[in-house]
Amino acid sequence: MPKKHSKRFYKNVSTEKSEGGWVVKLDTFILKTPGKKNLYLPNQDLAFLVANEWDNQDEHIRPSLMPLTRLLNVAVEQTPYNRSKLIAEARKYGETDTLCYREDKVRLHREEQEKKWSPILEWAASRSVFLKKTTSIMAIKQEESSLIAIEKYASELCNLKLTLFLHLVSVYGSVVLAMAVMEARLNGDEAFNLSRLDQIWQHKYWGEDEEDAERINDLRVEINELCGILKFI
Repeated sequence: MPKKHSKRFYKNVSTEKSEGGWVVKLDTFILKTPGKKNLYLPNQDLAFLVANEWDNQDEHIRPSLMPLTRLLNVAVEQTPYNRSKLIAEARKYGETDTLCYREDKVRLHREEQEKKWSPILEWAASRSVFLKKTTSIMAIKQEESSLIAIEKYASELCNLKLTLFLHLVSVYGSVVLAMAVMEARLNGDEAFNLSRLDQIWQHKYWGEDEEDAERINDLRVEINELCGILKFI
Protein backbone atom coordinates (compact mmCIF):
# COMPACT_ATOMS: atom_id res chain seq x y z
CA MET A 1 0.00 0.00 0.00
CA PRO A 2 1.43 3.41 -0.96
CA LYS A 3 2.54 5.52 1.98
CA LYS A 4 0.12 8.29 2.85
CA HIS A 5 1.53 11.80 3.06
CA SER A 6 0.27 14.63 5.22
CA LYS A 7 -1.68 17.32 3.44
CA ARG A 8 -0.08 20.71 3.04
CA PHE A 9 -1.56 22.77 5.89
CA TYR A 10 0.08 26.12 5.14
CA LYS A 11 -0.14 28.70 2.38
CA ASN A 12 2.91 30.90 2.81
CA VAL A 13 6.54 30.11 3.60
CA SER A 14 8.94 32.78 4.86
CA THR A 15 12.23 33.19 6.75
CA GLU A 16 12.83 35.30 9.84
CA LYS A 17 15.71 36.10 12.16
CA SER A 18 15.19 35.22 15.82
CA GLU A 19 17.28 35.09 18.98
CA GLY A 20 18.18 31.44 18.36
CA GLY A 21 19.06 31.96 14.70
CA TRP A 22 17.20 32.07 11.42
CA VAL A 23 13.91 30.18 11.25
CA VAL A 24 11.50 29.09 8.54
CA LYS A 25 7.86 29.99 9.10
CA LEU A 26 4.90 28.11 7.68
CA ASP A 27 2.28 30.86 7.79
CA THR A 28 2.75 32.02 11.41
CA PHE A 29 4.25 28.75 12.74
CA ILE A 30 7.99 28.22 13.18
CA LEU A 31 9.21 25.07 11.45
CA LYS A 32 10.06 22.39 14.00
CA THR A 33 11.93 19.11 13.93
CA PRO A 34 10.00 15.82 14.29
CA GLY A 35 10.90 16.03 18.00
CA LYS A 36 9.17 19.43 18.23
CA LYS A 37 12.34 21.51 18.53
CA ASN A 38 12.51 24.81 16.69
CA LEU A 39 14.70 24.34 13.63
CA TYR A 40 17.22 27.15 14.09
CA LEU A 41 19.49 27.80 11.13
CA PRO A 42 22.88 29.55 11.22
CA ASN A 43 22.22 32.01 8.38
CA GLN A 44 19.60 33.39 6.02
CA ASP A 45 20.96 31.55 2.97
CA LEU A 46 20.42 28.17 4.60
CA ALA A 47 17.01 29.24 5.85
CA PHE A 48 16.05 30.24 2.32
CA LEU A 49 17.06 26.82 0.95
CA VAL A 50 14.95 25.04 3.57
CA ALA A 51 12.04 27.41 2.95
CA ASN A 52 12.26 26.67 -0.75
CA GLU A 53 11.87 22.92 -0.09
CA TRP A 54 8.69 23.54 1.87
CA ASP A 55 7.34 26.06 -0.60
CA ASN A 56 7.81 23.55 -3.44
CA GLN A 57 5.50 21.00 -1.82
CA ASP A 58 2.18 20.62 -3.59
CA GLU A 59 -1.05 19.30 -2.09
CA HIS A 60 0.86 16.82 0.07
CA ILE A 61 4.10 17.09 2.05
CA ARG A 62 6.67 14.60 0.77
CA PRO A 63 9.74 14.33 3.02
CA SER A 64 11.56 12.38 0.29
CA LEU A 65 11.63 15.61 -1.73
CA MET A 66 13.19 17.60 1.13
CA PRO A 67 16.72 16.20 1.62
CA LEU A 68 18.04 19.33 3.30
CA THR A 69 15.24 19.41 5.86
CA ARG A 70 15.84 15.75 6.64
CA LEU A 71 19.58 16.32 7.03
CA LEU A 72 19.04 19.28 9.35
CA ASN A 73 16.57 17.34 11.47
CA VAL A 74 19.22 14.64 11.99
CA ALA A 75 21.89 17.27 12.72
CA VAL A 76 19.72 18.86 15.41
CA GLU A 77 18.08 15.83 17.01
CA GLN A 78 20.53 12.94 16.61
CA THR A 79 24.08 14.00 15.83
CA PRO A 80 24.77 15.88 19.10
CA TYR A 81 24.12 12.68 21.05
CA ASN A 82 25.85 10.30 18.64
CA ARG A 83 29.07 12.09 17.73
CA SER A 84 31.33 9.34 19.06
CA LYS A 85 29.47 6.71 17.06
CA LEU A 86 29.63 8.78 13.88
CA ILE A 87 33.34 9.41 14.31
CA ALA A 88 33.90 5.68 14.83
CA GLU A 89 31.87 4.97 11.69
CA ALA A 90 34.07 7.34 9.67
CA ARG A 91 37.15 5.49 10.95
CA LYS A 92 35.59 2.16 9.96
CA TYR A 93 35.03 3.35 6.40
CA GLY A 94 38.69 4.35 6.30
CA GLU A 95 39.54 0.67 6.74
CA THR A 96 37.52 -0.34 3.66
CA ASP A 97 37.58 2.78 1.48
CA THR A 98 36.33 2.15 -2.07
CA LEU A 99 39.34 3.90 -3.60
CA CYS A 100 41.73 1.37 -2.09
CA TYR A 101 40.29 -1.73 -3.76
CA ARG A 102 41.48 -2.12 -7.32
CA GLU A 103 40.70 -4.33 -10.31
CA ASP A 104 43.18 -7.18 -10.83
CA LYS A 105 41.99 -8.68 -14.15
CA VAL A 106 40.62 -6.05 -16.54
CA ARG A 107 43.57 -3.86 -17.50
CA LEU A 108 41.60 -0.88 -18.84
CA HIS A 109 39.48 -0.78 -15.70
CA ARG A 110 42.57 -0.94 -13.50
CA GLU A 111 44.21 1.85 -15.49
CA GLU A 112 41.13 4.06 -15.16
CA GLN A 113 41.06 3.48 -11.40
CA GLU A 114 44.72 4.45 -11.18
CA LYS A 115 44.20 7.58 -13.28
CA LYS A 116 41.10 8.81 -11.49
CA TRP A 117 41.39 7.48 -7.94
CA SER A 118 45.08 7.74 -7.11
CA PRO A 119 45.26 11.56 -7.30
CA ILE A 120 42.54 11.75 -4.64
CA LEU A 121 44.39 9.28 -2.41
CA GLU A 122 47.50 11.41 -2.87
CA TRP A 123 45.52 14.49 -1.87
CA ALA A 124 44.31 12.67 1.26
CA ALA A 125 47.89 11.70 2.08
CA SER A 126 48.77 15.40 2.14
CA ARG A 127 46.27 15.60 5.00
CA SER A 128 47.88 12.74 6.92
CA VAL A 129 45.42 10.10 5.66
CA PHE A 130 47.72 7.56 3.97
CA LEU A 131 45.62 4.66 2.68
CA LYS A 132 47.14 1.57 1.06
CA LYS A 133 45.82 0.07 -2.19
CA THR A 134 45.19 -3.59 -2.91
CA THR A 135 43.81 -5.87 -5.64
CA SER A 136 42.65 -8.41 -3.07
CA ILE A 137 39.01 -8.81 -2.09
CA MET A 138 40.18 -9.22 1.50
CA ALA A 139 40.21 -6.13 3.72
CA ILE A 140 43.61 -4.49 3.92
CA LYS A 141 44.97 -3.32 7.27
CA GLN A 142 45.50 0.44 7.18
CA GLU A 143 47.99 2.36 9.29
CA GLU A 144 46.68 3.34 12.72
CA SER A 145 47.99 6.89 12.25
CA SER A 146 45.78 7.35 9.18
CA LEU A 147 42.70 6.08 10.98
CA ILE A 148 43.44 8.44 13.86
CA ALA A 149 43.72 11.30 11.34
CA ILE A 150 40.26 10.42 10.03
CA GLU A 151 38.88 10.42 13.58
CA LYS A 152 40.48 13.80 14.24
CA TYR A 153 39.07 15.27 11.04
CA ALA A 154 35.55 14.10 11.85
CA SER A 155 35.75 15.21 15.49
CA GLU A 156 36.54 18.80 14.47
CA LEU A 157 33.40 19.17 12.32
CA CYS A 158 30.34 20.94 13.68
CA ASN A 159 27.16 18.88 14.04
CA LEU A 160 25.76 19.89 10.65
CA LYS A 161 29.02 19.27 8.80
CA LEU A 162 29.52 15.95 10.61
CA THR A 163 26.03 14.86 9.60
CA LEU A 164 26.66 15.74 5.96
CA PHE A 165 30.13 14.18 6.04
CA LEU A 166 28.86 10.81 7.27
CA HIS A 167 26.03 10.88 4.75
CA LEU A 168 28.52 11.43 1.94
CA VAL A 169 30.79 8.72 3.32
CA SER A 170 27.95 6.19 3.25
CA VAL A 171 26.81 7.15 -0.26
CA TYR A 172 30.31 7.14 -1.75
CA GLY A 173 31.61 4.21 0.28
CA SER A 174 34.67 6.37 0.73
CA VAL A 175 35.84 8.60 3.56
CA VAL A 176 38.45 10.08 1.20
CA LEU A 177 35.89 11.19 -1.40
CA ALA A 178 33.71 12.65 1.35
CA MET A 179 36.67 14.59 2.75
CA ALA A 180 37.53 15.85 -0.74
CA VAL A 181 34.01 17.24 -1.15
CA MET A 182 33.95 18.80 2.32
CA GLU A 183 37.28 20.50 1.57
CA ALA A 184 36.26 21.60 -1.98
CA ARG A 185 38.84 19.35 -3.68
CA LEU A 186 35.91 17.80 -5.56
CA ASN A 187 32.29 18.77 -5.99
CA GLY A 188 29.51 16.37 -5.06
CA ASP A 189 28.90 15.19 -8.62
CA GLU A 190 32.58 14.57 -9.36
CA ALA A 191 32.88 12.46 -6.21
CA PHE A 192 29.67 10.61 -7.06
CA ASN A 193 31.06 9.67 -10.49
CA LEU A 194 34.35 8.50 -8.99
CA SER A 195 32.53 6.39 -6.42
CA ARG A 196 30.68 4.53 -9.19
CA LEU A 197 33.58 3.58 -11.46
CA ASP A 198 33.15 -0.12 -10.64
CA GLN A 199 29.40 -0.04 -11.28
CA ILE A 200 29.92 1.74 -14.59
CA TRP A 201 32.26 -1.02 -15.73
CA GLN A 202 29.76 -3.67 -14.64
CA HIS A 203 27.07 -1.98 -16.72
CA LYS A 204 29.31 -2.17 -19.78
CA TYR A 205 29.25 -5.96 -19.51
CA TRP A 206 25.86 -6.70 -18.01
CA GLY A 207 23.74 -3.66 -18.88
CA GLU A 208 21.89 -1.37 -16.51
CA ASP A 209 18.47 -1.91 -14.99
CA GLU A 210 16.18 1.05 -15.75
CA GLU A 211 14.70 1.12 -12.26
CA ASP A 212 18.16 1.04 -10.69
CA ALA A 213 19.34 3.79 -13.06
CA GLU A 214 16.44 5.99 -11.96
CA ARG A 215 17.24 5.37 -8.29
CA ILE A 216 20.89 6.24 -8.84
CA ASN A 217 19.97 9.42 -10.69
CA ASP A 218 17.64 10.49 -7.87
CA LEU A 219 20.46 9.88 -5.39
CA ARG A 220 22.84 11.92 -7.54
CA VAL A 221 20.41 14.86 -7.60
CA GLU A 222 19.93 14.66 -3.84
CA ILE A 223 23.67 14.58 -3.17
CA ASN A 224 24.25 17.59 -5.42
CA GLU A 225 21.56 19.52 -3.55
CA LEU A 226 23.05 18.67 -0.16
CA CYS A 227 26.59 19.54 -1.23
CA GLY A 228 25.30 22.91 -2.34
CA ILE A 229 24.98 23.96 1.31
CA LEU A 230 28.73 23.75 1.93
CA LYS A 231 29.22 27.31 0.78
CA PHE A 232 26.86 28.46 3.55
CA ILE A 233 28.13 26.47 6.56
